[in-house]
Amino acid sequence: MLWIKAFHIIFVTSWFAGLFYLPRLFVNHAMVSDSATSDRLKLMELKLFRFMLPLAFLAIGFGFWLWLGYGVAGHWMHAKLTLVAILVAYHFYCGKLLNDFKQDKNKHSHVWYRWFNELPVIVLCLIVILVEVQPF
Repeated sequence: MLWIKAFHIIFVTSWFAGLFYLPRLFVNHAMVSDSATSDRLKLMELKLFRFMLPLAFLAIGFGFWLWLGYGVAGHWMHAKLTLVAILVAYHFYCGKLLNDFKQDKNKHSHVWYRWFNELPVIVLCLIVILVEVQPF
């Protein structure tokens, strides 16, 4: 089970790197006015999103395997799974925002993206606390 746990941590960490960086690219993209830079950011965003998707599936898959292996139950686990569901929704909402940029239909300011970028940080902190402290 320790190998499964190690791979879960590796893929969660990698997925979070993308969840932190993609909205940061959106911040920069929302501030750009020239088409050459916009096109470069569109390509960077698309490549990152495509890379993040298998990382998300692997993180969730290894997490599910851990859950089955350890048989963990409790209210803290329900809260953690709710937060994971929020992260999955956030991930796919990033895909929608990426598509908006791709079609030059962005409706948000760079300030909005700066705030949007904070959500995975908060969720990560809550998940780590839930897993390590198991407060309920």
